[in-house]
Amino acid sequence: MSDENEKHLIQTPTEPQDVEISSTELGNEAERRLIRKLDLVLIPLATLIFCLNFVDRTAIGNAKIAGLEKDLGMEGYDYNIVLTVFYLFFIFSEIPSNLALKRFGSTFLAAMVVGFGVITICTAFVTSYAGLMITRVFLGIAEGGTLPGLTYILSRYYRRSEFVLRVGIFFGVAPCLAGAFGGLLASGILALDDMGSVKSWRKIFLVEGIITVIFGIICLVVLPTDPQHSRMLNDQERAIALARIDADQAVRTRGHKERTTLRLVWRAFNFNTTLCAIAYLMVNISFQGLSLFLPTVIQGLGHYWLATIEVQLRTVPPFLVSAVWVVCVTYSGYRTKQRSLPILLTIPLVIIGYGISISTKNSDARYAACFLSISGLTPCGILFLAWGTDNAAPDTVRAVTTAIIPGVGAFGAVIAAWTYLPKDASSGYMHGNKLNLATSSMVFVLAAVGALYVRWENGKRDRGERDYRLEGKSPEEIEQLGYLHPNFRYQI
Repeated sequence: MSDENEKHLIQTPTEPQDVEISSTELGNEAERRLIRKLDLVLIPLATLIFCLNFVDRTAIGNAKIAGLEKDLGMEGYDYNIVLTVFYLFFIFSEIPSNLALKRFGSTFLAAMVVGFGVITICTAFVTSYAGLMITRVFLGIAEGGTLPGLTYILSRYYRRSEFVLRVGIFFGVAPCLAGAFGGLLASGILALDDMGSVKSWRKIFLVEGIITVIFGIICLVVLPTDPQHSRMLNDQERAIALARIDADQAVRTRGHKERTTLRLVWRAFNFNTTLCAIAYLMVNISFQGLSLFLPTVIQGLGHYWLATIEVQLRTVPPFLVSAVWVVCVTYSGYRTKQRSLPILLTIPLVIIGYGISISTKNSDARYAACFLSISGLTPCGILFLAWGTDNAAPDTVRAVTTAIIPGVGAFGAVIAAWTYLPKDASSGYMHGNKLNLATSSMVFVLAAVGALYVRWENGKRDRGERDYRLEGKSPEEIEQLGYLHPNFRYQI
């Protein structure tokens, strides 16, 4: 938002009861120290939480090639059904989870971390397909709110211009590190001696689950809540943190959270959020498909001679490369204050990658295509999530938006569970690669449409064509306009 628009910010009569708020000058050394402190505390915590979330979620892919299907008597599409059930419960838990987080604070998120760690441990002891199905149901419920919850917490501390880089680090780097670390960890765990009845793939779930539970317990103590009540901030830092968020709003709220109403929840389902959610869905079809099936895909590239541990290790390099790429792309979005342009520049890598996978049978070329596809996909989901969150206000709309985009996007993961089918292995998973080529092309189109819409809407506001929305409104109603306020400018 421009300085000229900030001069017209409207003060609301509601003031926080817990914290004394004073007028704070931004852009000084005190603010820079606060940002450094936030980066040192929030970003590592968010990255580790989401990394563990992703490792526990995708451990089943490593367990699959280590004998899970054979031991549990699974055949045909049983594995795909298990993945589908997980994501269905994952999807429907996201919005309720974020509204609960808004109500109960970060303790709720930390409890979820402990929860999905415990469920991962339980998976090590299942003895049947039905038992595996039950653990995946509860894992979906426990993990569903992690990404929207972390996104919502960060949006309470960082300004819109800063947000994309921070989300890029935790949401972009964490899956890449988890994909790489998960393969390394799985190969290391499989090399360990058996632990009584816990053998082979069971060791993966047991060890990874224990790590998650320990970290979740730590989060119960150290994970900060919103700036108004966080114990990690002193009074001066708290005042600066609240003033920073106010400076990005069309209406100053001074840290006040409006009452959650169905009207505000419904308002989150707007054009911009819907476009970002559909695009995120398209991205997820490809990204989750490769993440879940990469060991299987590598094994099917003609590398049947590789041992299981060697296949696990070959999943590591594509994720490490994408971790570097995602930081570069999100940093460019941060510096240029752009969301659509970085998407339009990185999605062609995906199109080229799947084009190679379809057009050649050469196993080395197709393995190289995995690098392009994963690297190109990783920043796109982040940028669409940041784009939607940047353009969401007030607080309830933001909380719901940060759940809608990954929630709808998770339907892409449901589809992804059916993109690499056993019967398609002989063709090098041609059908799955063709679908992913089509979805990545659609992402390019949606990003272009979103950019044109934002430019059009901001133009109408610049010309005063949305000023009528202030007529006859009380201060409370004006505060709740959020992104509909004439002074609010969409991030492009």
